[in-house]
Amino acid sequence: MNDKLLKQYGEMAVRAGVNIQPGQTLIINAPITASDLVHHCANAAYDAGAKEVVVHYSDEKLSRIKMERTSQETLCDIKPWIQASYLDYIKSEGRAAILSITGGDPEIYKDIDVKKVNAASLAKMNALSEYRDYTMASRIQWCVIAVPSEGWAKKVFPELSAEEAVEQLWQTIFKVSHVEGDAVQNWKIYAKQRAVRRDKINAMKLKELHFTSSNGTDLHVGLADDRVWGGVSEYNEQGVEFIPNMPTEELFTAPHKDRVNGVVYGTKPYVYNGSLIEDFVLKFKDGKVVDFDAKSGKELLAELLNTDEGSSRIGEVALVPASSPINKENVLFYETLFDENAACHIALGQGYPGTVEGGEKMTTNQLLEKGVNDSVVHEDVMVGSADMKVTGICENGETVLIFENGEWVF
Repeated sequence: MNDKLLKQYGEMAVRAGVNIQPGQTLIINAPITASDLVHHCANAAYDAGAKEVVVHYSDEKLSRIKMERTSQETLCDIKPWIQASYLDYIKSEGRAAILSITGGDPEIYKDIDVKKVNAASLAKMNALSEYRDYTMASRIQWCVIAVPSEGWAKKVFPELSAEEAVEQLWQTIFKVSHVEGDAVQNWKIYAKQRAVRRDKINAMKLKELHFTSSNGTDLHVGLADDRVWGGVSEYNEQGVEFIPNMPTEELFTAPHKDRVNGVVYGTKPYVYNGSLIEDFVLKFKDGKVVDFDAKSGKELLAELLNTDEGSSRIGEVALVPASSPINKENVLFYETLFDENAACHIALGQGYPGTVEGGEKMTTNQLLEKGVNDSVVHEDVMVGSADMKVTGICENGETVLIFENGEWVF
């Protein structure tokens, strides 16, 4: 792995991703195997004037041991200090920015009781709900990037040795994340370019999308009232621009939680709580999943859909062309950060407040009135295909073609 590129990757995440501001604290969540990258990120943050860099390391192998050998009751007893360790910085003067580094083994919890894993995950999400509100509403700057782990790399490139697989995955991540050259400037240019199409789709004032594919997908997605399309960059409460996901290829908005009807087929496996869901199908009526199936992971999918009242409805719909640079790699990443940017997708669960006008300042009930779904989960599942057609209905009743054969028509 090229250390020069690794340094550029860290600078990209800090200066273009979270866009750290002078006097701010940067909190980094990272696996212990990513320490070299964390060091580059810390230096980049201090060079940009950061007040402090706070690092929370995780160890996925230890996490598996704990999941196997700790009682469910103890796993679900999430102590208040965990959320406080973020809020103490977020609520301080200057606010904090969050950089999360992902990339663990997609099947780290394989063969462990699904109900136990989901209960522990749900307990943690509930315990961190106030912290999650800051990121979901983009009240603070946040960004997610990835680093290869041996388990993840071998899943993506099973024909290679562990060392070769990790190196190959690094090179692929650098490529699709636009790290070559001036990575920070690459992303600033990229954000401006993608804003042009985002503005065009907002000007259409769409109220419904219709997805069809030869695999059987035939899904009508009504959109939330006063919906707004987003993509690439966002702005925090102080007006600071940041890029939440690196890489990113999507334009997304809020579906209306009660206006989704039809059937949709999954086109890529989905990793949920350390296990795989493959070849799934979802049938919707009046916004709710009323029937479902999966070739593998059906029990896991059932747990997801039954998490709470909103987990069987969708909170996001996103458009990604088949010509996405990530899709062109012809690699199944088994990592949502990448796979969601290789195909159109929907998200089961919570919607983003910023996907309706003024939503960042609305209460949960006000967002629900607009049609924005509420849930403790937000899980992106991929449904796009090379032959996908997407048409839209505008507020004035006009029908417009948006995607033909998996590609933008404008």
